[in-house]
Formats: sequence, structure tokens, C-alpha cells
Amino acid sequence: MNANAQQLIGSGAVLAFLGVALGAFGAHALKAKLAADMLAVYQTGVQYHLWHALGVVLIGIVAQLLPASKWMPIAGWTMVAGVVVFSGSLYALAISGVRVLGAITPIGGVALLAAWLLLSYGVIKAG
Repeated sequence: MNANAQQLIGSGAVLAFLGVALGAFGAHALKAKLAADMLAVYQTGVQYHLWHALGVVLIGIVAQLLPASKWMPIAGWTMVAGVVVFSGSLYALAISGVRVLGAITPIGGVALLAAWLLLSYGVIKAG
């Protein structure tokens, strides 16, 4: 397996593990402590976290299939950054209640969108 694919698949798996752990933490430890609106914010972070963890694994698989593509590592690490910023800011907002953290969330969202476009572009360029 090429190094880019291996690193992305491994990173996606770690992100998935963390997404499940954080989801369980929210469902069990935070449910009684957070207001309903903040619990919903937290759960949105978990949902995007898990879906995009799978996206990172997918990009790793595509990186294995297209080892010469320079776009797959860029797409994968952009998606990892997007998960950290998007979901991380939602987790921090929900737990802390500091609303200004919500201003960071769109930066992560743009990174997630960019990652999907980079994946698409990389696959089309390889064809």
C-alpha cells in the first residue's frame, strides 16, 4: 500500500473511532448537562465528524487506486482539517457555550466542501 493511502486510511479510522467515542460521550455524559439546543449542536458535530471520517477512508482507498495523483493527499488532509475545525468548533461551542466559537465553524465547512471538490477533480484528472 502506498504511504499516502496508508496514512489517510489510518487517519480516517482514528477519526471514526473518535467520532464514535465523542458521540457516546454526548449521548451519555452530556445529555443531562446541556440544553437541548446545545446538545443538537454537539450532535451535528458528531454527524459531520463520522461522515467525513468515512470520507477520509474513501479518499485513502482512491489514493491507493490512483497512486500518481497529487490531489488525493491534498483532498484527504483538507478533509481531516475540515473535521477538526468544523466538528471541533461545534463541540467546543456546545460544551463551553461561548457563541463566538460558532464563527469558526464555516471555515471548517468550507474545508469539507473543498475536500470533496478536490477528490472529484483528482479523479477526473486521472481519467
